[in-house]
Amino acid sequence: MEGERNLEASIEQLLNVEKQMRLAGDVAGTKKAATDILQLCFEAKAWRTLNDQIVLLSKRRGQLKQAVTAMVQQAMQYIDETPDIETKIELIKTLNNVSAGKIYVEIERARLIKKLAKIKEEQGLIAEAADLMQEIAVETFGAMAKTEKIAFILEQVRLCLDRQDYVRAQILSRKISPRVFDADPTKEKKKPKEGDNIVEEAPADIPSLMELKRIYYELMIRYYSHHQDYLEICRCYKSIYDIPSVKENSAQWIPVLRKICWYLVLSPHEPMQSSLLNSILEDKNLSEIPNFRLLLKQLVTMEVIQWTALWNDYKDEFDNEKNLLGGSLVEKAAEDLKQRIIEHNILVVSKYYSRITLKRLAELLCLNLKEAEKHLSEMVVSKALVAKIDRPMGIVSFQTSKDSNDILNSWATNLEKLLDLVEKSCHQIHKETMVHKAALKV
Repeated sequence: MEGERNLEASIEQLLNVEKQMRLAGDVAGTKKAATDILQLCFEAKAWRTLNDQIVLLSKRRGQLKQAVTAMVQQAMQYIDETPDIETKIELIKTLNNVSAGKIYVEIERARLIKKLAKIKEEQGLIAEAADLMQEIAVETFGAMAKTEKIAFILEQVRLCLDRQDYVRAQILSRKISPRVFDADPTKEKKKPKEGDNIVEEAPADIPSLMELKRIYYELMIRYYSHHQDYLEICRCYKSIYDIPSVKENSAQWIPVLRKICWYLVLSPHEPMQSSLLNSILEDKNLSEIPNFRLLLKQLVTMEVIQWTALWNDYKDEFDNEKNLLGGSLVEKAAEDLKQRIIEHNILVVSKYYSRITLKRLAELLCLNLKEAEKHLSEMVVSKALVAKIDRPMGIVSFQTSKDSNDILNSWATNLEKLLDLVEKSCHQIHKETMVHKAALKV
């Protein structure tokens, strides 16, 4: 009881000092008086009194911004010293209410919300934690360090993915431009000009830019895996593969390169996929995993691939992915792999044949007639190739139908070639005639 009375008396005395300093406009004095009050409460372990004093001091008439900032920063140091979780949450909520709507303590408020969200997540309240994090738009904070901003947005994305809110996760992920990870951290920072915002240093627990890059792409892999967008997953793994720390460690880059190869094979045939496929084949590191080099070589070679032989060769590798970095491939990967091989084979057939019977096509694809027609129709609908099926005759035609302009252009080209040949022939005949006349004169 006596300790409480002494604390109240000391606080009362310091409040009077704080009032005098505040009214006199003494910034340093006001800050010291306010932080001393909080220190007294902390040393006495009077947590309720501490919360009350923070609210009281922040609401005093004409309270200085510097004093509020100093109080919030001081009280944030006490959060980890609290005796139990309820006291910790109470203190965080008090500081959050005090800093709400005050632009000069927006960074502190963002950090407080992050701490509170972490506590909620540990309690299993993922949705509440995600809602809390979404209240803060850190991209507008000029004074916050770039790495801290990125880390905060990534935390927002992660919580959205955890609660399976994929639409909001995509919206939040677009706040980070992938180009930001390509910035050279070794370059000297420019000194801020007069009038510019002073950017704070990021806290020690914030990862480096390259670590954040990896976290970003791992989260994007989770997002694209939900939509089964294989090419985008492949590009994300490619970006992780290009991180210097990954390329230097074979234990890290081999599993990542394996994933790149698998997702390239699973991606539908398109220009971006072909470009990426050729660039990966040129990578020297691919020689370390010869099986995958052979797999990619088969895809770029215009030859029919036997599905059963391929699956027998690669089934163990496919199943082994779950034991490696990044975990197993997406659920439908085995079905989609078969689909991609069939599509590859149809494209190969279309290169070598202008017309083919449906029966022969089915034999080449190792499918029955109905399945062969189904896969061919799907490729035509997706505009992967041009083909027509004569069902009564059972013939597939891969010839493209030309419009009138194309026909006229081809005629014009043929006429030009014909006239060139006539002109060259006339020239040769005239030359021979001249040579013959000259010979007769001699």
